[in-house]
Amino acid sequence: MEVRELTEEQFEEFLKNYKNSSMYQSTEYALTMNNQDYKTMYYGLESEGEIKAATLILIEKIHGFKYALAPRGYLIDYEDKSLLTDFTKLLRKKLSKKHIIAIKINPLIIRSKYNPKMKDIKEESEYKDIFENLKSLNYFHLGYNNYFEGLKPRFESIININKPINELFKAVSKQFKTKIKKANFEGIKIYKGSKDDLEYIYNQAKEKYNRDISYYQDAYHYFEKSKKIDLYYAKMDTKAYLQSVQIMYQKQVEKCNKANSEVFKNRENQNNKAINKKLYEENILNTLKNELVYATNLLREKPEGIVLASALIVKHQKTAYLFMDGYSTEYKKFSAKHLLIWKLIEKYSLEKFRKFNMGGIASFYLKSNENKFKGLNEFRLGFGATGYEYTGDFELVTNKFFYFLYQTLSPILKKIKKKKKNTSRRNDDTDADVETKEKKPSLLSLLLNRKKNDE
Repeated sequence: MEVRELTEEQFEEFLKNYKNSSMYQSTEYALTMNNQDYKTMYYGLESEGEIKAATLILIEKIHGFKYALAPRGYLIDYEDKSLLTDFTKLLRKKLSKKHIIAIKINPLIIRSKYNPKMKDIKEESEYKDIFENLKSLNYFHLGYNNYFEGLKPRFESIININKPINELFKAVSKQFKTKIKKANFEGIKIYKGSKDDLEYIYNQAKEKYNRDISYYQDAYHYFEKSKKIDLYYAKMDTKAYLQSVQIMYQKQVEKCNKANSEVFKNRENQNNKAINKKLYEENILNTLKNELVYATNLLREKPEGIVLASALIVKHQKTAYLFMDGYSTEYKKFSAKHLLIWKLIEKYSLEKFRKFNMGGIASFYLKSNENKFKGLNEFRLGFGATGYEYTGDFELVTNKFFYFLYQTLSPILKKIKKKKKNTSRRNDDTDADVETKEKKPSLLSLLLNRKKNDE
């Protein structure tokens, strides 16, 4: 039994037959991160010519030290302690020889599931045993964070879309159903976009994401090669919107006329109920008058229509992931994003996908006044999703010598880097032709070379 490096093709073959994996464990994601200054590697545990477990590893440099990440953990049966033990020990040795100080994993180990309609949290029975297995192998748990402090979100909202469409729509919250129907009536249509629309969607969404546009361009490039990415947007037909407002206005005029007629009939009895009804209908009519003016101006200013919301979907093993989504804050009142998400749920359900992953949410254990992401949670759970709580991040030290150096030198190197940055700012206007001095080897490089010589 040995852990060895796998080719991209060997890793893909193993991944293909592995049931519970994430898009963040795919070769497309590895290639994306490779373009984002991470070195990518694949490792597998081989026994008698068969791969028993595997992992994608991303390697980043922090202050000159190599640190490994395994997004969404290993492709392994975490309940099989013997297999996990062998893989951990052999992988640790392999990474140690490459002077990698530690590896961080955030595995798809479910701790609990949350039903938002029933307000019910159900814990997974096998969770404690798996958690203790990892701890016994010297994986250090980095804590149960409530927000988005980890490598990947510790909480996710996932919809089971392997159901008839009418059942899926029934599970949507009452408020969202109203918004979806309203957006549909207002002339909002859903269109498939292309890579050319990526910059537009990024500008709508960039405030909520930490990545720059190059990350999404790289992701689109690699996932598109495998036909695993879709871009959709919701666009308002301003002419259709005006027509829908005109229809509502005409219907309201008829209601007002009827209410006036009732007041006239009962004028001698001073029927307060009829008068209140008349005032109520007239208030709605006045609102629609303003809406009619707004719709008329909108058609004049935007005859080509308006893109109101957009979504980037990554497809991986019968799960559709909401990879990035955004909307125009100026036209938020139209609820185009609600319609867009519903139409995507409908589409992928009809295409026999099993799950629709709405993405990360904040902890569902928090009270409303503690949850700064309350709106995000309500939106991502409001389409009939289940909340999933995972175990969070673990760190495994793979090279004690370098890890000790990292812990000791990092604060010093951080201060030096900050000082250099400030100095370079002060020297921005100095003569660029000054002769540069020969660089002396850093303390870190001397220690690294000494360690290599010792080995």
